[in-house]
Amino acid sequence: MSDPILKRVAVRKYTDEKVSQAAIEQLIKAFQASPCGMHETTAMQMTVVEDENLLKKIEQVTDNACYGAPLLFVINIQKKSRYGERDASAAAENIMVEAANLDLGSVYLMMAAGKLNTAPDLQAELGITPGFITSVVVAVGHAGEAPDEDRSNRYQVIRK
Repeated sequence: MSDPILKRVAVRKYTDEKVSQAAIEQLIKAFQASPCGMHETTAMQMTVVEDENLLKKIEQVTDNACYGAPLLFVINIQKKSRYGERDASAAAENIMVEAANLDLGSVYLMMAAGKLNTAPDLQAELGITPGFITSVVVAVGHAGEAPDEDRSNRYQVIRK
């Protein structure tokens, strides 16, 4: 499958191989290209985590909800943003599709985001601005598994 949208699957096991800096830059560009409601570009921010010590702290706080991924994209939104949750989801999808395009695995993590919001000291260490909360975490890395799921007929589609 060559289309990265169709190629993207949830990967929950990663190798120890680091993601290249060139790939990280491409993933950041994908984040930057994501849509946002009402042009509120200041309502969302992201922390890219590749530091091993911070990754370990995040795994500890989230009860290993990040699957040992070597790279995390922590997407944060203003608490009072009307469209922040939607914007963060769209940004996460952009990152995951680009990861598939780069032959990397990824997964959308909501539980990890919720647990990070209970750790203000770690959020401060991650540079998350006061007044922001973590909406979603995207784990990225070289896939240590190859999920083979048929996603061609997952949802009901009504055509009229």
